[in-house]
Amino acid sequence: MTTTDERDVELHDSLDGQVALVTGANRGIGAEIARRLRDLGATVYAGSRSMANETPDGTERVLLDVTQEGDIEAAVDGIFNEVGRLDVLVNNAGIIGPDGDVVAAPTVETDRTLAVNLRGPMLLCKHAVPLLLQGDGGRVVNVSSGMGALGEGQSGGSAAYRVSKTGLNGLTVYLDGEYGDDGLLANSVCPGWVRTEMGGEDAAKSVEEGAETPVWLCRFRPGAPSGRFWRNRRVVDW
Repeated sequence: MTTTDERDVELHDSLDGQVALVTGANRGIGAEIARRLRDLGATVYAGSRSMANETPDGTERVLLDVTQEGDIEAAVDGIFNEVGRLDVLVNNAGIIGPDGDVVAAPTVETDRTLAVNLRGPMLLCKHAVPLLLQGDGGRVVNVSSGMGALGEGQSGGSAAYRVSKTGLNGLTVYLDGEYGDDGLLANSVCPGWVRTEMGGEDAAKSVEEGAETPVWLCRFRPGAPSGRFWRNRRVVDW
C-alpha cells in the first residue's frame, strides 16, 4: 500500500478561470463541494434532477438526472457553448439503494442503484472527457465509499450500493489508464460516514468534513497523483 498523502501533492491555490460540473449538487456533500469550488473562484455548474431544487448561491443550476443520457449530453454541450471548457467533473450523485443482500434486493431497485451510482458516472465521462482533455490536468473526482473497497468486508447487505462503488473505483482506474498519459487526473474518494440524508443523523462526520477531501482532489495540479482511492487526504487500499 502506498503512503501518498497531502504532503506529496501540488495544488491550485485558486480555481479562478476554471470550470467545474458537480452532480447531485442540490444538497448534502454535493452542495458543499459546489459551494467550496465557487469560493475558490471556479465557475460551478451545479447539477440537480429538478430545476425546482435549490443549488448554492453563485452557482449555475443545470438540469442533470444522471440516469438520463439526454440530460447529460445537454448539460455538457451547454457548458461548452457557454464557456468553452471544463476542468473538473465531480461524480457525486448517488443513492444507497436496497438494504438487503443480493438475494433479497428487488431487481428494479438494484437496477436503479447501478444506473445512478455507476452507469451515470460512466456516461458523464463519455460526454465530458473530451472537454476535460482540452487542457492539461483536467480532473475527475468520483465520490465512492469504503463499502466498495475489495479489501474491506463486503458483508452486511446493501449489495447494489457496494457493487456500484466497487465499479466506480474500477472506472477511476480505467480513466487513469486510458487517459492519464493525455493529462487527465482521475481519483476516487471515500468521504466517510457523513450526516446527510443518506448517512443519517448519527454519522460521525459533518457535511463540511465530508467535502474536504473531494474538494482537495479538485485542486490537484497537472502531474499530481491519479488513479488512486483517497480518504482523509491519504491513499487507502481499494
